[in-house]
Amino acid sequence: MIDVLTENLDGFASGLWVTTRLVAGSFVVAFALGTLVAGLRVSGSRALRRAGTVYVEIFRNVPLLVLLFIAFPGVLRGGVEISPWTSGVIALGVYTSAYVAEVLRSGVAAVSAGQLEAGLSLGLTQLAVLRRIVLPQAFRTVIGPLGSITIAMVKNSAIVGASIVALPDILKEARIVNSNTFQTTEAFFWAAACYLLLTITLTFVFRGLESRYAIRR
Repeated sequence: MIDVLTENLDGFASGLWVTTRLVAGSFVVAFALGTLVAGLRVSGSRALRRAGTVYVEIFRNVPLLVLLFIAFPGVLRGGVEISPWTSGVIALGVYTSAYVAEVLRSGVAAVSAGQLEAGLSLGLTQLAVLRRIVLPQAFRTVIGPLGSITIAMVKNSAIVGASIVALPDILKEARIVNSNTFQTTEAFFWAAACYLLLTITLTFVFRGLESRYAIRR
């Protein structure tokens, strides 16, 4: 079994690097959009709250594979040039952003209303209170759930590689090894090991962040 890894080490290493970049890029998109949508969800405006709710319900309930078909061939047919890499990052990021928004909303809800009232009494606008007082605490409260979402992104990234986007990630490289060697069990065993390496690493990273920065309530 070890010979499959040693003979195809470059391929698996390349797939691991592609998956890492895909998850990192998608996390940036998900975190930015999720923070924005979470702000809408807790806004004082009823219309903005509804807009945030609609966004969450749409992207949380549409399968990732469907979003990938929309983000790549769908956009191309609309006359917009987009690369497989860009479409994969955007689709995975947008899909995950709905979950990030809900986690951050729960973090905002955990911040006491008294702090919001104190900020407003000091003359800060609601947006300034949200940006300077509430969201920094909300982020620290939900480090653990954000870690779980990031680990889920690693596993969901396999759908990107297996879809029409076909990025050369871990799963794609394992399929190439399988087609070349016909050693299916060994090829996908090492693919699983690569995914496990990423998820275990992320687990330790977020545990470290949580132990250092998380707010205990």
